[in-house]
Amino acid sequence: MQKSEKQHEQRTELLQQIQALAQVAIFGNATESYRTCGNPGCRCHREGPKHGPHLYISFHSEKGTRNTYVPKAAQQTVRDGLEAWKQLQIRLHELAEMNKKHALDSARQQDDEP
Repeated sequence: MQKSEKQHEQRTELLQQIQALAQVAIFGNATESYRTCGNPGCRCHREGPKHGPHLYISFHSEKGTRNTYVPKAAQQTVRDGLEAWKQLQIRLHELAEMNKKHALDSARQQDDEP
């Protein structure tokens, strides 16, 4: 297999991975909190453990840091989406490196031509 064919296959596979990750990616960071409830007789107001963990997604916007509560039923989907976002950034970096290498190689080949 020629070098250009292999590079084309790698690029195609990378683009497929990026597309799949983009379908589920969620931007933000997961944070968990433990809280006391509104019942003054509850154990959480004494030495007992607080209620939680409660999952939130936090992210920066034009209005400052935003926190969104994640219901228990959506927690695994959100965690998977946050991980997909991290993996997407890695793949995009790889694609950008491939693009840079291709652009530089093309320019060098043009310089070598008489």
